[in-house]
Amino acid sequence: MHARFEYQGQEYVKTGPLLATGPEGQRLIPKYAVLKVIGAEVGVTAKKANGLSNEAVRKSFDAFYAHCEALVPADRQADLQVARAAFLRELD
Repeated sequence: MHARFEYQGQEYVKTGPLLATGPEGQRLIPKYAVLKVIGAEVGVTAKKANGLSNEAVRKSFDAFYAHCEALVPADRQADLQVARAAFLRELD
């Protein structure tokens, strides 16, 4: 929310999941749209906005993963482990 970006040559501010406000008012921005971020990188902004460290996220995710492990059938555990590894790679 409130991220600034450029779309089709105009500057917008994100105001909802698919909505942004620009010079001509509110507009629907499709998911497939190619946007140019204005200002700080999105990942850096999100990390500072919520104040969570990677360590806190990892701790919370480990608890969530342990709960999911008990819910996922044995034949799908390998898929769950692959998804976990991909998530943790994004934190590094």
